Amino acid sequence: QVPLVESGGGSVQAGGSLTLSCAVSQINFDANCIAWFRQDPGKEREWVAAVYPRANYTYYADSVKGRFTLSHDNAKNTVLLQIDSLKLEDSATYVCAARLGLIYTTNVGRTCPSLGSSYDYWGQGTQVIVSS
Repeated sequence: QVPLVESGGGSVQAGGSLTLSCAVSQINFDANCIAWFRQDPGKEREWVAAVYPRANYTYYADSVKGRFTLSHDNAKNTVLLQIDSLKLEDSATYVCAARLGLIYTTNVGRTCPSLGSSYDYWGQGTQVIVSS
């Protein structure tokens, strides 16, 4: 059984909304940073958001602030990523990842990392296709 399973992707028109889900199992949901990354063929993997459920901390990449919203359900061990006002450039495979605990940085203190190499568990991804 894979610890992280994404769902909710699909085809949607620009301007619409979509909610992606990351179901977490086998690992301590509460104590992990659960992050979303996205990757389009030919482009670098991009970190978009992360949540630390234990403290209800959420973090967003500047490129998605205001349009992406993270939430989590501790009872269901699930993280939801709501994407509003979808743009063509949001088309990608969205993957969730997990790592135990926060990291410490000198500029922002304790935080969830944005580097993929900092994460230990990865899902298979769910594809989002935005059309005009």
